[in-house]
Amino acid sequence: MKLFVFVLCLCLATGCAYSAFTEKQLNATKKLMRNTCQNKAKPTSEQIDAMHRGEFSDDRNAQCYLLCIMNTYKLLTKENTFDWESGVKALAANAPPSIGDPGIVSIKNCKDAVKTTSDKCVASTEIAKCIYNDNPSNYFLP
Repeated sequence: MKLFVFVLCLCLATGCAYSAFTEKQLNATKKLMRNTCQNKAKPTSEQIDAMHRGEFSDDRNAQCYLLCIMNTYKLLTKENTFDWESGVKALAANAPPSIGDPGIVSIKNCKDAVKTTSDKCVASTEIAKCIYNDNPSNYFLP
């Protein structure tokens, strides 16, 4: 019993009961994802930076970069539709409330964002654009 109480106190003291990333940890994860997907899809840094200003390119590499991001987060179904429920679960479990709470609202507002199910890269761009347009100051994709 003493061991149980000790472990419980240790978990509470170290934050084990709350598993969301800090903003610093989330930013490090986003940087890693950006580097991985940039190397895979080959968009320029300028194209990725432009997305964070709401300027989404029609360039195939830039669109497929977003596909890589969506696949990493498991946000695109086999039918190329937005698996928004997975997005809500992931943000609720991993993001700090300052990012997760408004992000969940954006995800729910964008659940029907995909119009082009015939092209995974375009579908991913449609999701990202919707999330950005819903709340530009809280755009959370890498």
